[in-house]
Amino acid sequence: MKNFNPADNIQDLQYFGEFGGVNPSISDSSTYTFLSAKTMFDTFEGNAEGCYLYSRHSSPSNLYLDKALAAMEGTESANVAASGMGAITPTLLQLCGSGDHIVSSRTIYGGTYAFLKNFTPKFGIKTTFVDITKLDVVEASITPNTKVLYCETVSNPLLEVADIAGLAKIAKKHNLKLVVDNTFSPLSVAPAKMGADIVIHSLTKYINGSSDTVGGVVCASQEFINDLKNVNNGASMLLGPTMDSLRSASVMKNLRTLHIRMKQHSHNAQFLAEKFEQAGLKTVYPGLKSHPSHELYKGMINPEYGFGGMMTVDVGSLDNANSLMELMQERNLGYLAVSLGFYKTLFSAPGTSTSSEIPMEEQAEMGLTDGLIRFSIGLDNDIQRTFDMMEACMVELGILKTEKA
Repeated sequence: MKNFNPADNIQDLQYFGEFGGVNPSISDSSTYTFLSAKTMFDTFEGNAEGCYLYSRHSSPSNLYLDKALAAMEGTESANVAASGMGAITPTLLQLCGSGDHIVSSRTIYGGTYAFLKNFTPKFGIKTTFVDITKLDVVEASITPNTKVLYCETVSNPLLEVADIAGLAKIAKKHNLKLVVDNTFSPLSVAPAKMGADIVIHSLTKYINGSSDTVGGVVCASQEFINDLKNVNNGASMLLGPTMDSLRSASVMKNLRTLHIRMKQHSHNAQFLAEKFEQAGLKTVYPGLKSHPSHELYKGMINPEYGFGGMMTVDVGSLDNANSLMELMQERNLGYLAVSLGFYKTLFSAPGTSTSSEIPMEEQAEMGLTDGLIRFSIGLDNDIQRTFDMMEACMVELGILKTEKA
């Protein structure tokens, strides 16, 4: 783990385009020809290395990105998808069937929560939602039918930190698959190196970084990726959440600057979190010593990439949150928008947006308050200037009483 640096693995990948280009050629085809019928049969059976059948199954452009993302996470293989949910849902359906059970973190992306709470029961799959930070509670929730432990490295939106190594021990003990959504912490954390079986990302967020593409990836063993893409019973192959080759090539280009961007996102978020906390605001950021899992996370991350760009601030009420976000947008401090990983700061009230699928009583139980604002901190060059402007907005609205140096 100590010698594993994902940015080096990405940098060391060198692809040549068809005509010697420094970018790999884009395979803008949906179907591929064969010189012999025998090769077509072998490709259908998954036995013809380097041959392409149909782009729903795989394409050269997608395989370039697969290889890069597998290198980033330190897994044998990967499979990109048309969205983050297009990576999550086939993975869980591949692992579970009727009568099976999942133990999941209670604080996860709203779409994942809705899938597990409302959709998978149609297939006879049940989920127990737990406080993932309490390993004894996690283990006590496992039943003879449990197949999967599911969590996010840093949870959306409360920024709870999963003890991946601890969860991996539990999963191994009970012969379960540990599936980790690592969207909030690319490069910083390498879940597969800590024992996770499957690592998922929404490529839409930090990895692409320009809020112009929706995508996802499953990073896992070659065996599991082959299972997902199997023409007879593979969930990714049969459900069809295929990434378009042009999008794949676009993400590939942005991936190369991820290490630079993550350092700046983390630097800016650390600065703002410390300033907001000093100003007396209830601030949650894994890089703050006040975060309950600060020491745990400090031991998990590659310190070069910091504690990430996500933070929350509680401003007391939904009215305060809405007024502040509208004013910050008006002052060009960022956008009132969902998602994360953009070059400008994005902010939203998750209880009424990205986590709105979670019932209000359950939001209250997990500590998701009305006044909570989730910030995806941008790549601002002068972060002191950003803080001064944000502080002025808060003073103007009465959220902070007086400006502090």
